[in-house]
Amino acid sequence: MASPAEPPAATAANLVQSVDWLAIAPPTLAAVVGLGVLVADLFVDRHKKALLGWVSVAGLAASALLLLPLLDGDRSTFCLTGDADACSYTADRFTLVIQFLVLGGALLAALLSVTTLKDADKRIPEGEYWFLLLSSAAGAALLPASRDLATLIVALEVASLPAFALVGIRHGDRKSSEAALKFFLSSVTATAVSLMGISFVYASTGTLYLTQVADRIQHVDGQLHTLAQTGVVLTLVGFAFKTAAVPFHFWVPDTYAGAPLPIAAYLSVVGKAVGFSGLILITVVALPSYADVWGPALAALAALTMTVGNVGALRQQATRAYSAVRLLAWSSVGQAGYLLVPIAAAAYSDDAERSVGSTVAYALMYAAVNLGAFAVAALVGRTKAANRITDYRGLYATNPLAALLLAFFLLCLAGLPPGIIGLFAKVTVFSAAVDAGLGWLAVVMAVNVVIALFYYLQWTTLLFRAPEGEPAGHRVPAPLTAALALTGVLGVALSGAPQLVLRFADTGLF
Repeated sequence: MASPAEPPAATAANLVQSVDWLAIAPPTLAAVVGLGVLVADLFVDRHKKALLGWVSVAGLAASALLLLPLLDGDRSTFCLTGDADACSYTADRFTLVIQFLVLGGALLAALLSVTTLKDADKRIPEGEYWFLLLSSAAGAALLPASRDLATLIVALEVASLPAFALVGIRHGDRKSSEAALKFFLSSVTATAVSLMGISFVYASTGTLYLTQVADRIQHVDGQLHTLAQTGVVLTLVGFAFKTAAVPFHFWVPDTYAGAPLPIAAYLSVVGKAVGFSGLILITVVALPSYADVWGPALAALAALTMTVGNVGALRQQATRAYSAVRLLAWSSVGQAGYLLVPIAAAAYSDDAERSVGSTVAYALMYAAVNLGAFAVAALVGRTKAANRITDYRGLYATNPLAALLLAFFLLCLAGLPPGIIGLFAKVTVFSAAVDAGLGWLAVVMAVNVVIALFYYLQWTTLLFRAPEGEPAGHRVPAPLTAALALTGVLGVALSGAPQLVLRFADTGLF
């Protein structure tokens, strides 16, 4: 705030901020294309609505390409006058890696959506669908760049609110509506808890900027110490909802089963990237001095989440409707537990950046292979609407390439050769726990990896058994082929050179 002696002209000059348009270009372009698609939907003939999908795919691809000029160095904008370290938006290495994951995941979900919308026979409004998907992607891309608590929450809600509508967007589908309602209620609760925690942190520190919070929260007045501690705990609880950590995971199976399959794939990857990047920024950047609070809490959550997720996946009945999607949903809960391990380890490690890098590396591996598994599920779902695990029996006989790809993706998720990238990612997370002195958590993780082997291998062997009855052929449309090819090539390439993931995931947060 300007002093009374400062002239009005100087005060006005201090309030003017220059905007680094290149830094904010990736999420901005996604948002602009989304608005353009929504307006164009009013004028495009209903027989040409498919063009909106390809425009959206091109927009997401262009947004991802805009990350390339930002690789030269860190860029920040919307900074406080006189304090270059207090900025609302920073495009550093961590930001770019997560934005690549988000925009790449959204692009693959968009490719799956092109085929899904065509098969839906007008039950899904295309203009609204693409607008919501692009809006959510824009918010998800904004979140890792957020460096103040207000922008963080706004980005989180911009990513989440369109996702509620996407889950329940199918006209006349009761299951879809129920899934959207459950997702909405759980997410709104998480937001309310997060806002309460952030308001307490702001009240005790007097700032929203993460770097300033990290400094000031160490010197909080004694009367506000309890308020600050409560704020930290509530903020962590709110983000635990977003990451689908146990016991805040109850919405995941029903939401994934009720949503259009591309949206389930989107939530499994981009939704997790949003939750975990926000959690990293809150814990490691804003609250490192409270590591003795969030470290043990996240370690306990990691152990509980991976155990409940894997046991839930193990209990899925192969003949139950949507059991394939439900297994992937429970598997994603288990994978969330693995992703929490390095963040918890950062509280105990002397090299917090390396620990966070392990989470980012694991997220990159998980994104590629999980989207690939959902792409094969989308292919099978075109002829088997119930998408049971038993529907995959004999897939090799009807579509050998799809069967081999799904087997490869499942082996990557299990951490078995030839899925070397999955094994590499798990070893990286395991070593982060051991190096931080969390041996007990590494043991829990090892036990859960063994549990997960059973249901992943059970599904894999089913692909190569003799089919029951007359095998049904699977015609693979071009967008679905592109999604399968991209995820397959990425998974195989990274399995050949897994060290590239860890090098790419060097966060540069500190």
